[in-house]
Amino acid sequence: MTRRVVITGVGAVTPLGVGAEPLIDRWIAGECGIEDGAGRCREFDPLDFLSKKEARRSDRFAQMAVVAAAEATEQAGFGEELPYEPHRVGCVIGTGIGGLPSLEENQRKLIERGEKAVSPLAVPLMMGNAAAAAVAMRHGLHGHCYGVVSACAAGAHALGDASRIIRAGDADAVVSGGAEAAISGVAIAAFGAMEATSPTGVSRPFDARRDGFVIGEGAGVLVLEEKAAAEARGAEILGELLGYGATCDAFHLTAPQPEGTEAARAISLAIADAGLTAVDVDYVNAHGTSTPLNDRSETMALKAALGERAGDIPVSSTKSAIGHLLGAAGAVEAIATVEALRRRTAPPTVGWEEAEEGLDLDYVPGASKPIENGEGPLVAISDSFGFGGHNAVLCLAA
Repeated sequence: MTRRVVITGVGAVTPLGVGAEPLIDRWIAGECGIEDGAGRCREFDPLDFLSKKEARRSDRFAQMAVVAAAEATEQAGFGEELPYEPHRVGCVIGTGIGGLPSLEENQRKLIERGEKAVSPLAVPLMMGNAAAAAVAMRHGLHGHCYGVVSACAAGAHALGDASRIIRAGDADAVVSGGAEAAISGVAIAAFGAMEATSPTGVSRPFDARRDGFVIGEGAGVLVLEEKAAAEARGAEILGELLGYGATCDAFHLTAPQPEGTEAARAISLAIADAGLTAVDVDYVNAHGTSTPLNDRSETMALKAALGERAGDIPVSSTKSAIGHLLGAAGAVEAIATVEALRRRTAPPTVGWEEAEEGLDLDYVPGASKPIENGEGPLVAISDSFGFGGHNAVLCLAA
């Protein structure tokens, strides 16, 4: 019997607020959390949720993951005692960069004050698997536990891996997602030097005026469970992770393959993995970075994968409202996608005003619009493409 993977809890920390509801409610309303050219989580103070000791032992990206996971597990009904045997619950959290601010701070101490000034916590603060470890320790999760590092595809890869762990029978539930907090001196300077970020500080995916991505921070965590087990314990099912597709461009370290060939293949694989066809897709949450190369190649990929259906499907980018959360993006966008489907509403691509030749899909300009599909469950794909040519696509339903 095929093991199906459902979503029973979601949690988020984003530039639109702390919690999954502010993320979707404010995005649907057309609000933007980007200020002064960055998507900072200004409403997030770790000491509102963690003790001073807990906060001191985690970099900001791991702190955000812990808080997002707490919201998700609470919604899923994970109390002091897990609903499953601890070895049957895993934790997979993606990140693109990990604890870069902690690395920078300890490098500064080393240069200015010498070796003895470097914190004994420096390594656990900056390591990429720190978020997964922190979440697992907090909730006593003894199953598969690791971090995924695949640039801006990490959050989606983590969810895809988690779904396959459950499908394979190696776990009954996995707490999974992505976290990133790399708005730091080195990251800002490095992305700027490679001309990847927007000099105007505006994120407007698919718009003719787009000039680069806007860096953001945040975390998104979902509780995935085997469907029959979740139903048996009476959990509320928010949605289902139907399929997952992953490919590699093997083309360039930072630029996407121009025609979007392998991105299209990942989209098709995710839809096929769900046992569906392009006709079944009702909404697309695009990677939509607001960079000239990505938005064009992604549009071409969507046209190739969805065929004649592509022009009829609303396509919107969460990054227009919160910026690019790097390794957290895929997980946060998966949450936004499921919540959009539950509300049967396609949120807008904030700031889209000017069309460009060849970029002619329905990018949901101006305001949200209903997702039309009778009374049945809605199906969406959520795209994530990362430096290194990493492509990860999720097929979701609610």
